[in-house]
Amino acid sequence: MQAIRSRDTKPEKLIRRLVHAKGLRYRVAARPLPGLRRTADLVFRPAKVAVFIDGCYWHGCPEHYVPPKTNSGYWSEKVVRNVERDRDTDQHLKEAGWLVLRFWEHEPSDTCAETIATTVRLRRARSRVDD
Repeated sequence: MQAIRSRDTKPEKLIRRLVHAKGLRYRVAARPLPGLRRTADLVFRPAKVAVFIDGCYWHGCPEHYVPPKTNSGYWSEKVVRNVERDRDTDQHLKEAGWLVLRFWEHEPSDTCAETIATTVRLRRARSRVDD
């Protein structure tokens, strides 16, 4: 299990590269809220957008999650706790005025990057109008 990356996975790096190519800058593996011990994969602070690229196994993808055959009780409970933590994180961020974008690792990277770029630009434009 030590070989499993918690950050800088292939899907994350690809999406980051595509978003960067669209001219957007962001924080990597950063805490959106200082008091919350959770990190988002990409954080756009001024726009208050937190992006998570969830692994199918560790976050219980409805399409691809397959329960483990060995030590299934422990690992299945771990995945359930991860999903619960994800929902809790989403709730905390929403209450603080953040927009949470979640993508599965199997989703097309170019589609994810386009959604991220469009969303961040819209939020930035709205905040300028509100000022």
